[in-house]
Amino acid sequence: MAINTLIKDTENRMKKSEESLRGELARIRAGVANASLLSGIEVDYYGAPTPLQSIASITIPEARMLVVTPYDKSALENIEHAINASDIGIAPTNDGDKIRLVIPALTTERRQELSKLVGKDLEDAKVAVRHIRRDAIDTIKKAEKDSEITEDDQRRMEEDVQKVTDQSIARLEDIAKEKEEEILNG
Repeated sequence: MAINTLIKDTENRMKKSEESLRGELARIRAGVANASLLSGIEVDYYGAPTPLQSIASITIPEARMLVVTPYDKSALENIEHAINASDIGIAPTNDGDKIRLVIPALTTERRQELSKLVGKDLEDAKVAVRHIRRDAIDTIKKAEKDSEITEDDQRRMEEDVQKVTDQSIARLEDIAKEKEEEILNG
């Protein structure tokens, strides 16, 4: 990695961590229907694991209901089985044509559990950002040791990496706070 693009590359890697956190949090249900609840579910379709979104349409006819309509009706039972086997905790209702998922209202206890899960996902994302920071600082130190940059440049670049890290962690906390409010007040 070229030392002159290190800060920008570090920032881009941290933004990917932020997007990853957004994706993880989108899968946590907050008492309202959201098609991303079903992201990550793979269905055995003609012997091959296939993402649910590839073989069915997912619609939200009501605030607390998802409807999964397979493009190929023969996949209906496999879709139902995959949803049952997933960790979303919602029992599907198969009417022979499509599958309905009714999102139950969240209890106070469940809201608190989900809030803790948001905190865990936030902490995992922060750890990932800190690993990215450590990699960048190691690269800077190696460049200084190999006389590619001066000690002053090293200090300045380390400060820049720290600023980018602080900004990324602040954005991660904002993302998590938004989700927690959605869960607790939703």
